[in-house]
Amino acid sequence: MTAHLAHLVRHPIKSVGHEDITGALLDEGRAMPFDRLWAISHEEARFDGALAEWAAKRNFVRGAAAPGLMAVTARTMDDGRIELTHPDLWHLVVDPDRAEDQAKLIAWLAPLWPTNRPAPRRVERVPGVTLADVAEPYVSLLSLASLAALSDATGTPMSRHRFRGNLWVEGWAPWAERGLVGRRLRIGAAELEVAMPITRCRATCANPETGTEDLDTLAALKALNGDTLFGLYAKVTRGGEIVRGDTVEIL
Repeated sequence: MTAHLAHLVRHPIKSVGHEDITGALLDEGRAMPFDRLWAISHEEARFDGALAEWAAKRNFVRGAAAPGLMAVTARTMDDGRIELTHPDLWHLVVDPDRAEDQAKLIAWLAPLWPTNRPAPRRVERVPGVTLADVAEPYVSLLSLASLAALSDATGTPMSRHRFRGNLWVEGWAPWAERGLVGRRLRIGAAELEVAMPITRCRATCANPETGTEDLDTLAALKALNGDTLFGLYAKVTRGGEIVRGDTVEIL
């Protein structure tokens, strides 16, 4: 089977909702468009005032601390507002740049956030900066065959949304992507260079349909491969449009 791009996903608000899309225009040296534009800092964040530059994930609300967040889905509306849904909460439509909507968003998240953790305090955005887990503006690249192999090992079909990836490839052999670090790929009109594997955290143990922890994915990965790596970070070296179904070519 020729490898192809099976799914594209973005996460407008860090750790709060995944959104499936059909295509994207990648820019050289930039992350996935509209991915992790906003993040929600908590009361023990290690910066004062509004965020002015990239900051580490420990400063923000995230799924590793609150499994319920993993069940949030997002939909970007035509007017730029974001609709958020969760199986246990009412739908919320917000413009994350508006102060009144920021307050609504933080209040909406309250039932999902542990009371023994520092409370969410503010919605952050830094123009031109993606608030992902690493400072480099990478796109994440993952394999459906490896996800299937991990599912088989755990005896449970696993949603790809556990891994908060951007681009999902179908057609590679299981775990073949582990040998691609340093290689270049062509997807549609874009080219990417694989930078490094992604180390996973406990957020992947939560079921994205229920928001509850139901699998020890980290133990399963370690039993299979001796580490907790899943997926790749890649740098866009040539911008261009990509769409679902595009061939993924190793150069």
